[in-house]
Amino acid sequence: MMRCRHCGERVGLVLADLGSSPPSNSYLTDEGLRSPETWFPLRVLVCETCWLVQTEDFADAAHLFDADYAYFSGFSSTWLEHCRTYADEATERFGLDRSSRVIEVASNDGTLLNFFHMRGMKCTGIEPTASTAAAARDLGLEIREVFLGDESGEDLVADGLVADLLVANNVLAHVPDIVGFAVGCRRLLAADGVASFEFHHLVELVSKTLFDTIYHEHFSYLSLTSVEAVFKTAGLKVFDVEQLSTHGGSLRVYAQRAESTRFDTCESVFRLRDEEASLGVASPAFYAGFQERSDRTKDDLMRFLVDAKREGRQLVGYGAAAKGNTLLNYAGVRPDLMAYVVDNNPAKQGMYLPGSRIPIVDEQRIVDDPPDIVLVLPWNIRDEVAQRLGSLNGWSGTVVTAVPELRVG
Repeated sequence: MMRCRHCGERVGLVLADLGSSPPSNSYLTDEGLRSPETWFPLRVLVCETCWLVQTEDFADAAHLFDADYAYFSGFSSTWLEHCRTYADEATERFGLDRSSRVIEVASNDGTLLNFFHMRGMKCTGIEPTASTAAAARDLGLEIREVFLGDESGEDLVADGLVADLLVANNVLAHVPDIVGFAVGCRRLLAADGVASFEFHHLVELVSKTLFDTIYHEHFSYLSLTSVEAVFKTAGLKVFDVEQLSTHGGSLRVYAQRAESTRFDTCESVFRLRDEEASLGVASPAFYAGFQERSDRTKDDLMRFLVDAKREGRQLVGYGAAAKGNTLLNYAGVRPDLMAYVVDNNPAKQGMYLPGSRIPIVDEQRIVDDPPDIVLVLPWNIRDEVAQRLGSLNGWSGTVVTAVPELRVG
């Protein structure tokens, strides 16, 4: 039986078993199509001691985040605006200026960090994947190509890197050693510095049955309850929390060193603690029924896809996102049901989705050969995609999303 990545207790309560699939960001080349793929079981377990929800151990981070990792954050206008707004608000709230140092952990292609860089602040990104690190350097950003942990954090501090603001968006869930990562963040934090973390909220995932948010690259699924437990172990404390709409429902938590008295704990923290307690996040009953609801959503999608094929309607996908790969592989979708997937990221175009092996093309394909139906895989940006599709030479087909539930038109 697996032991919890945080507290070390045995973990046995199953939230979801989505079968097996390749890592969701392991896109295939033409050459890769002629080789076998490595598939891993995709099971999510709940620790009934600290209530950290986590994938069962099968794949390590080095296998999941290699040099060819293909997620680039700068290809969604919604996300760009989110980053711009965050940089404006953080600069004002925490009194940042040209003397301030901002460190972003998992800085990806530098989209967010660049908004601070353009303000003249000292900026450093920590990004272990070579492809995205190179894109960030093209923006003139300093990037350290390492995985952050206890030891690497100590090494970075020895090099003189100490953060007035440390940003770690959508990465806390991606690290297998969550305690070591949090300790590394604390090491990088100035005595009165602020650390900001964004992650998908477990409450939204469970209550809305967002099973497509589960994939191997997400080692943990986080609530305020579990994050505060991890941070306490690592010497951090949460002083504020915001509930966001991104990714179908996220949290942004602000933390400081445990010994810091710069910020008092905000009412928002007490309120969300109470809300999670009343929902039963720290009880097995909260997690019951998730598997059955996930199966029902999958079955509804497959029925729709098969009916569309039998009726002779061409169906394609939009957005070669990791969540889409979880959905397609869980449902067993192949190119006979989805001809291709459109994506605006040039790094993905000409490649194939892992597992399903559906080809990835650019938007011009929709103009040249208009499909009847477009299934938007990153359903959280459905409105943005629908608006974009409507501007493509008068395309007037049907827009569909499958999660949280099948929505046609």
